[in-house]
Amino acid sequence: MASAAEQLAANLNFSAFAKAGDLKKRIWFTLGALLVYRLGTYIPMPGINPDALARAFEQQQSGILGMFNMFSGGAIGRMAIFALGIMPYISASIIIQLMTSVIPSLESLKKEGEQGRQVINQYTRYGTVLLATVQAYGISAGLETQAGIVLNPGWFFQLSAVVTLVGGTMFLMWLGEQITSRGIGNGISLIIFAGIVARLPSAVANLLELGRTGALSTTVVLLVIVVAIACIAFIVFFERAQRRLLIQYPKRQVGNRMFQGDTSHLPLKLNTSGVIPPIFASSLLLLPVTVANFSNTANLPGWATAVIASLGHGQPLYMLVYAGLIAFFSFFYTAVVFDPKDTADNLKKHGGFIPGIRPGERTAEFIDYVLTRITVIGAIYLVLICLLPEFLISAAGVPFYLGGTSLLIVVSVTMDTVAQIQGHLLAHQYEGLVKKAKLRGGRRGAR
Repeated sequence: MASAAEQLAANLNFSAFAKAGDLKKRIWFTLGALLVYRLGTYIPMPGINPDALARAFEQQQSGILGMFNMFSGGAIGRMAIFALGIMPYISASIIIQLMTSVIPSLESLKKEGEQGRQVINQYTRYGTVLLATVQAYGISAGLETQAGIVLNPGWFFQLSAVVTLVGGTMFLMWLGEQITSRGIGNGISLIIFAGIVARLPSAVANLLELGRTGALSTTVVLLVIVVAIACIAFIVFFERAQRRLLIQYPKRQVGNRMFQGDTSHLPLKLNTSGVIPPIFASSLLLLPVTVANFSNTANLPGWATAVIASLGHGQPLYMLVYAGLIAFFSFFYTAVVFDPKDTADNLKKHGGFIPGIRPGERTAEFIDYVLTRITVIGAIYLVLICLLPEFLISAAGVPFYLGGTSLLIVVSVTMDTVAQIQGHLLAHQYEGLVKKAKLRGGRRGAR
């Protein structure tokens, strides 16, 4: 099956793009919104000493702060008003999705269509405010423990920090929703994408500088480039991969005419969980190390110090636990976002069935059987994508931003955005053909 980029290249030309006025407005709106986001990552939070913050951040950037700094486009390293980024919203969304699986009232809301979705979105916003408030207070309290970072410690700084950071997160949440509705692509994903892409040029420049100064050999630099290109090709292939289940619909009679039954396919993505497993696995794995770095390690027992040292970036235990967490979250999140029973019930409601499988419970069991096995392949794919660059990062000191998680997010969001652009162009071309057909029909009628 051709990729979205290949289909786009085959179906559109510059003249079609030039005539798509609505699409151009959406693209300009998206670029303007992302520019506003990037400007916000350079507006510092009040009451911070930037020099002391930079010195303290250099010691912590290998932990969870380094990963979140990548997602926020460097806002955490500058402690900007968008330092929390969009991650509280993503965490709240995942928590609400989990709750819909265990709370009957939320599950019924999910099945009510657009009205229920709006209520769930409102709950997600409330959860975002709660999580952002807790995280903002934690950041303000943690900054006060570091000497020289906060100019005037106290309750006023904590209050201003919480208001600033929570307000920044809520603005980004609103901005992402505006991009989704008035722009092109998924707004939340594009905000994370913009943060990573903004940091990639400096990471590549640092890599080339390390090669120029001799800190990295030319062979290692070329190997990193080759691995990055191979990872991108690997991601494109697996993100487009699907297992299609044949769906048949019975023959139907309308009046005296018998119509042949239709056939379609139920597509099951190889990587149903997307980029969530690497993000959550990295967060959980790097959290103990980051907390230990902020606290006094001398007061920790010997076994705790040994475990934290073993979970350091690039250590064998780190790699093993990282792979296990990615595999676990791949299955866990797939079970959250895809319910075989609901899919089987919808097929049965519309008269569809899988050939050779009885509708209802047997269909749900078969879909679950197939989904479980392709999720195994998807989990292996995510582990390989995320661990192969980790070996290079730990062995050769390659910049953190060239890791598999960042490449996975960048490539996936790019493919989704290109597919949406293609959809808008095809819709525009279809509308043009319909107008031409009506015009020709009117002329023939006039004759």
